[in-house]
Amino acid sequence: MVIKRALISVSDKSGIVDFAIKLHEMGIQIVATGGTAELLKDSVPVITVSSITKFPEMLDGRVKTLHPYIHAAILAKRIPEHMRQLEEHDIVPIDLVVVNLYPFKKTIEESDDLERALENIDIGGVTLIRSAAKNYQDVAMVVNPLRYAEIIEELEEGGDISETTREQLAVEAFLHTAEYDDAISGFLQRKLRGMEEFPRNLSLRYQKIQDLSYGENPHQKAAFYREFDVKESCVANAVQLQGKPLSFNNIYDANSAFELVKEFEEPAVAIIKHTNPCGAAIGKKISDAYRKAHETDPDSAYGSIVGLNREVDRETAEQIASTFIEVVIAPGFTAEALEILKQRKNLRLLKTPPLTTSLPGWDMKKVVGGLLVETLDMGKIDAGQFKVVSKRKPTESEWKAVLFGWRVVKYVKSNAIILVTEDMAVGIGAGQMSRVDAAKIAIEKSGGRTKGTVLCSDGFIPFRDTVDEAAKVGVTAIVQPGGSVRDSEVTQATDENKMVMIHTGVRHFRH
Repeated sequence: MVIKRALISVSDKSGIVDFAIKLHEMGIQIVATGGTAELLKDSVPVITVSSITKFPEMLDGRVKTLHPYIHAAILAKRIPEHMRQLEEHDIVPIDLVVVNLYPFKKTIEESDDLERALENIDIGGVTLIRSAAKNYQDVAMVVNPLRYAEIIEELEEGGDISETTREQLAVEAFLHTAEYDDAISGFLQRKLRGMEEFPRNLSLRYQKIQDLSYGENPHQKAAFYREFDVKESCVANAVQLQGKPLSFNNIYDANSAFELVKEFEEPAVAIIKHTNPCGAAIGKKISDAYRKAHETDPDSAYGSIVGLNREVDRETAEQIASTFIEVVIAPGFTAEALEILKQRKNLRLLKTPPLTTSLPGWDMKKVVGGLLVETLDMGKIDAGQFKVVSKRKPTESEWKAVLFGWRVVKYVKSNAIILVTEDMAVGIGAGQMSRVDAAKIAIEKSGGRTKGTVLCSDGFIPFRDTVDEAAKVGVTAIVQPGGSVRDSEVTQATDENKMVMIHTGVRHFRH
């Protein structure tokens, strides 16, 4: 494919002058729209679009390239019949189209003004892109300024652009317009009709960050994608500072760890194994929180993922380095901490942007042939809505333990039972088919530290057996959603054992 004429119409003008100069030096004619032509005219000869169409740019620039003299020149296949028709109407073929669109996303990020947003919806540019990408076998379509150097290199080497490159450019072009339309439709849906809880048609756009060596298991292939507009501090926008490449399971567990610690304003640490916490604690400083979190279950902490909601300092780094840890994710690391942790060359360190609270959004779970979509479990603790249903009222220490544990149990797989003090988990029973079995595992994991603890249950307690098991080992209070048909029987068991029972009215199942 020999490039003889190029059409350039760009909103993002970075690198375009140098690109046009290179094209001109190779004998390629340059056609450009108003603003782009104005920029290029002092560097290269430019044919304006209006001189081809014999029409001025109209309606404050809304109409520039929407004309058969432009689109026929792009859409014509390089076959005799199409070439005959172009010649009959004195239309010169366009072989290369370079277009990027009005900055709609940037516009709506800066302002919620509807009129401003509407004026930044590109019409002609999208049409040019689609026309050229449709005819990629004969026309090259470039939307990404980062491609300019590659295009020039191919032209200088062989005088044309390879079919493989044109195919890649076409796919990139249609992805570009799809993302653009998603941004527009999302904005207008919110602005004009009010955002539906769940839209009738769901379009999801993600950008690949990296290929992964494998998935959950070595025989599975995997990759990691990020939302285009992610704004909160999270694993998807963390930067890896050192260590081996991240695995599928590393990323999934790091997400669990970091989202848990974001629940707390106090310095907090979560230690995760197979998406479940095997340690969680808060402290006056982050090193105290780490020490207590590690004490929850030191054996399970081996080979775990650690999340922290504070910068990792020297003291905390020394504790981390004393155990085999796979990943540490935190909003920062001091120079001293990095010096210590770099001795563990395979230890993956992830630095997130400055800490933010979780933003409203969706959680999604893929099923064969479909997708389950739900709002995120964003329920914040409002102790004023909790209901004490037992005869005995909680002490101040028990209240603190309730408020701590109710945040942590939300991140444990159902059925979940955890035993906590006011600042750390001491026993975690996760993912059991029976709630009483989850309680027994939590008790066993506690290593005899159950006296005076609070039991937290992610779902209602259906039978008194869980209460009786807890009472045997010295648990003094229970917090659960309530709502069982046997609530009165379960509460009676609590009163018989002189324990506290609190109903939250909120369930935290995590499948």
